[in-house]
Amino acid sequence: MSLVDNAIYVDGRRVADPETLDDTFELLREQDGMAWIGLYRPDVGEICAVAAEFGLHPSAVDDAIAAHQRPKLERYGSALFAVLRPARYVEASEKVEFGELHVFVGPDFVVTVRHAESPDLARVRRHLEREPDVLAAGPESVLYAIIDQVVDEYVPVIAGLENDIDEIEDELFRGEATVSRRIYELAREVIEFQRATHSLLHLITSLEDGFDRYGVPHDLQHRLRLVRGHSARIAERADSFRAIVQNALTLRSTLINQQQNDEMRHLAETSLAQSEEVKKISGWAAILFAPSIVGTIYGMNFDVMPELHWRFGYPLAIVEMALTSVLLYVVFKRRRWL
Repeated sequence: MSLVDNAIYVDGRRVADPETLDDTFELLREQDGMAWIGLYRPDVGEICAVAAEFGLHPSAVDDAIAAHQRPKLERYGSALFAVLRPARYVEASEKVEFGELHVFVGPDFVVTVRHAESPDLARVRRHLEREPDVLAAGPESVLYAIIDQVVDEYVPVIAGLENDIDEIEDELFRGEATVSRRIYELAREVIEFQRATHSLLHLITSLEDGFDRYGVPHDLQHRLRLVRGHSARIAERADSFRAIVQNALTLRSTLINQQQNDEMRHLAETSLAQSEEVKKISGWAAILFAPSIVGTIYGMNFDVMPELHWRFGYPLAIVEMALTSVLLYVVFKRRRWL
């Protein structure tokens, strides 16, 4: 069911648990209290019913229906509309899962429209119900508590990303082939997380700017400033993670270029070595080929052939072959072919 939790609060205490939205609207008219309606992936009809009862602005309603909004804070008269980007680290897949939460805050109501598993709004509700004095401060106390929960749930994400970065650094220096893909995937998660944290920080700043104008109690101001400090520290960690991942990408690119250069140098050395071997083979082939020419010519056994029956023909042929071989050896040796 999309209606996860639904209650009426008077002076910070839970006084009724209506079963339907219609019952909530009726009880809220009868009592001077606050309604807190928690919806999980509601359909268009449910959102429109809430919008009609509380007079929600059409632009905010359209955003809640369409979802996929950037974190932001908008004021429509006496009502607030906040879009938050909660995140959680999934250990099984080692991925960061980003959600979306819409919060409508009015003079006597809070409506949360959750489109993901996080944040844990039941925990927020239990915590506030144990502090009726805080809850009695009004609907904005609920919004501040929700923001605090979103920031708290960023902490395990920080730990998970830090662990992933450590693993990637190890894989990077081990030279594993799949590390490039993992770095790019982690970079995408870190960038999205950085955007979520900085957007949340801007949202909190916008709320602080309205403290005096809207008469926010000092206790709530103090609570939100604490949340802001926590959020700022997380945003700084996200910034450092992005810098580390960018350095990892640069280092990976450098290592790949170095590896390619080493391979090219190895190929060049191999080619040079092969060239030297070819030179040697060619030189010895030429040295052996020259005497074979002389021997081939005088081995054709023609009847009419100069020096064929000459007494010194054989020694002369041997000397010619030896001199030719020595001459070619000296030439190739000087040219460093041998």
